[in-house]
Amino acid sequence: MNLSKSKYCNAIQCKKMLWLDTNKSDVKSDMTNESVLDNGVEVGEIARRLFGQYESIPYNEDLNIMIEDTKKALLQDNIVITEASFLYDNNFCSVDILKKTGNEIEIYEVKSSTNLKDIYIEDVSYQTYILLNLGYNIKKVCIAYINSSYERNLELELDKLFTIKDVTDIVFKNQENVKKQIKDINEYMMKTNEPEEKLNINCSTPYECPFFSYCTKDLPKDNIFKLKRIRNKLKFDLYNKDIYTYNDLLNENIDWKVKQQIEFELYDKKPMILKDEIKKFLDNLTYPLYFLDFETYQQPIPQYMGVKPYMQIPFQYSLHYLESENDKLKHKEFLAEANEDPRRKLAEQLVKDIPKNVCTLAYNMGFEKSVIKNLAKLFPDLEEHLMNIHDNIKDLMIPFINRYYYTKEMKGSYSIKYVLPALFPNDPTLNYHNLDLIHNGSEAMNAYANLGKLSKDEQIKVRENLLKYCELDTYAMVKIWLKLKEISNYKLTIENESDEKVLTK
Repeated sequence: MNLSKSKYCNAIQCKKMLWLDTNKSDVKSDMTNESVLDNGVEVGEIARRLFGQYESIPYNEDLNIMIEDTKKALLQDNIVITEASFLYDNNFCSVDILKKTGNEIEIYEVKSSTNLKDIYIEDVSYQTYILLNLGYNIKKVCIAYINSSYERNLELELDKLFTIKDVTDIVFKNQENVKKQIKDINEYMMKTNEPEEKLNINCSTPYECPFFSYCTKDLPKDNIFKLKRIRNKLKFDLYNKDIYTYNDLLNENIDWKVKQQIEFELYDKKPMILKDEIKKFLDNLTYPLYFLDFETYQQPIPQYMGVKPYMQIPFQYSLHYLESENDKLKHKEFLAEANEDPRRKLAEQLVKDIPKNVCTLAYNMGFEKSVIKNLAKLFPDLEEHLMNIHDNIKDLMIPFINRYYYTKEMKGSYSIKYVLPALFPNDPTLNYHNLDLIHNGSEAMNAYANLGKLSKDEQIKVRENLLKYCELDTYAMVKIWLKLKEISNYKLTIENESDEKVLTK
């Protein structure tokens, strides 16, 4: 079989994954994450500057052309090459960065991750195997990955941004194993009938398998892999003991919340509502009452001062609020311009929009509080007001994470994306699928990150949809709060009046 380093790594995780990808690709789930792909490209391009001037081998569908271009480039005594390409015995690889000094070769594999994974060792071991068998004198093998503790100053410091780990000894010791793996993979891929494999932890480690739904298609609908609060390792351990149906799991010593989810779905139980606990939670909320939600994005390569790789950078917020119990529901919002550091303007607007000493609700408040705390550290002149907002935030998730309110439709989750449709199953105005372009946080993050690449007209359209998405987040919080009030005998509802949302008692 013709192997590439990506195919080799897939087979290291699970040989059947590679077999299915080759023979039954139509049953593959789409696991594409545009953000991850974009990050990989961006990090790879920046890493090319680690060693100064370099020559890049352009991609060509005809791999032989890339291989010949590499051979020509390697005629030079001292050179840095990106995407240097090699073929040995039907095993192909392109090396992210290859440094040649005299007759000595150094291999650098670049990863956009912030930690070193075992699969990266396998990846670079495979590349080393090919080059060694082609007769190259390999002096050093390294993996370059992102240093998560690096903080951007005025200039980007590549030597501090990347951690370069020398794995030469490990890789050389792994060469016999690579040879054996290649032999085993080739034999496995000769199977004409679909191989049978037991589900195991490799189905989700180091990456989620795109064939998992296919491989579990014959399991009962109510099975262990539908449960959210069980660690993956335990799921596979129990599965391989033939304990995987909901009925099986009822006899196991598992978390009470998991058992509750099982019982509610298995026996079609009615909603559980602990009114007294909900009322205690609501009694701690005071007017004026604000509902806050941030949208953030991440930069693998920090573009702004004080930013670390993959730090959450807020670019948008939505704010619904009520100044008194029977007041009209009002709304404010902020969305940063493209290609600028959004933090200062956002922080300034936030302290204008949220007064001191008011109660602010967030859903999963740890996120909002961390964003505000980072802003307070960054802008000392706004710190007092920002930390006042921070200290007065309360979490609307509490009644759901503590199961004061639980229905089978929540599927064991307290995420707003499960809670909202469970509470309002037939309300199209609360259905994120009815939005245009932006339907979830990942899409919002990607949309803003790429906003500056669009035309003016395209930017206007994307901005409109970003605002609609974020507004729905806080409006959803208002509706959830109202539902809690309603079942606790407050009897508050929302009505439309003069195109404004109004609270009536």
